[in-house]
Amino acid sequence: MTEAYATIVFLFVLFTLLGSSIWIGLALMGVAWVGMEMFTSRPAGDAMITTIWTGASSWTLTALPLFIWMGEILYRTRLSQDMFRGLAPWMRWLPGGLLHTNIAGCTIFAAVSGSSAATLTTVGKMSIPELRKRGYPEYMIVGTLAGAATLGLMIPPSLTLIVYGVSINESIIKLFMAGIIPGLVLAALFMSYIVGWHFLRPHERPEPEPSMSFGEMLAESRFLIPVLLLVFAVIGSMYFGWATATEAAAVGVLGSLTLALFQRSLTLDAFFESLMGATRTSAMIALILMGAAFLSLSMGFTGLPRALAAWIDEMQLSPVVLIAALTVFYIILGMFLDGISSVVLTMAIVEPMIRQAGIDVIWFGIFIVVVVEMAQVTPPIGFNLFVLQGMTRHEIGYISKTAIPMVGLMLLMVVILVAFPGLATWLPENIRQ
Repeated sequence: MTEAYATIVFLFVLFTLLGSSIWIGLALMGVAWVGMEMFTSRPAGDAMITTIWTGASSWTLTALPLFIWMGEILYRTRLSQDMFRGLAPWMRWLPGGLLHTNIAGCTIFAAVSGSSAATLTTVGKMSIPELRKRGYPEYMIVGTLAGAATLGLMIPPSLTLIVYGVSINESIIKLFMAGIIPGLVLAALFMSYIVGWHFLRPHERPEPEPSMSFGEMLAESRFLIPVLLLVFAVIGSMYFGWATATEAAAVGVLGSLTLALFQRSLTLDAFFESLMGATRTSAMIALILMGAAFLSLSMGFTGLPRALAAWIDEMQLSPVVLIAALTVFYIILGMFLDGISSVVLTMAIVEPMIRQAGIDVIWFGIFIVVVVEMAQVTPPIGFNLFVLQGMTRHEIGYISKTAIPMVGLMLLMVVILVAFPGLATWLPENIRQ
């Protein structure tokens, strides 16, 4: 009865604070404070100070602002134009044509930016006008871009995976490596959707692109070299054991600054804008993590996570049934909270449950990123929908409809991960230490 009473109190205070438009980080701290005061004899102020300092001073967390800054710098370069120019010659001959540049461009940019919104904005600002000019259907342009931009959450460096790793005290590099193969598989699913559209709706195809010689295609590919070198510097340095996640983030910042200087697109104003943008985003995520750390401590004192884990164990749910239930839970939660908030808010409860069920925490990190990706393109709080609305001037309802097939493919990705867990676990297990 104590656990049930604590659950009701926690949920009531949480929804009351969130409904009053208080910042999520402060709302989490408020819930934790109430829990400490009501269910423990420990001074809430001392516990909050100690927990927040411990969580905020994590060395692993230093990678977060660096990766955010790297994405902010690249957003202000000519990277999107160069990527479209380098990718277009190779995508034009695929069934579906240049629509594949949305997927390929987002996949490449995701490897140098951990943000879904930054990926969407960078790729979209060049691909949308180019694809419109060539006569591609609007619903395909918007839908494929909305879905593909979510790859920024999975392909390393992923901000969501960093937050997840910090929340459960797991290796960030192993989580990064775990996201590579599933990210590429999901990108392939998105591209298969475009291929299906090409053959099922031939009347919507635009005029074919003019032919190019192989030499001309190679010459245009030179525009991809800088970003591919940056991808290798960031991901390769972690895979080969040359750098930790934080050191790789510093390498990425230096590489993006170098790329911006060579493109002559880094003005003093752009530099300070990128720095302030990274500071704002990092501070927002850090506040959420602080609140989540305090809430985890408060819930731990009530015994609520242990009681839920024991309850799940008594129900004798198979891991597959538990994953199915968590998929529905996170999809519903994602309709009202952003991805990072969903992760930190639930980890104190969910982590004991999955460990009790024998589910690999590395694999679960990739699973949770896939279901959080759906939250980016589902109303009413799908952040990618708002970004696309600003870029295309379409209604949220229209953009949501165009993204429905992509949400279906993400659900298919969950099924694939359950059927083939090695997609997420093979690379981390064989990573060169």
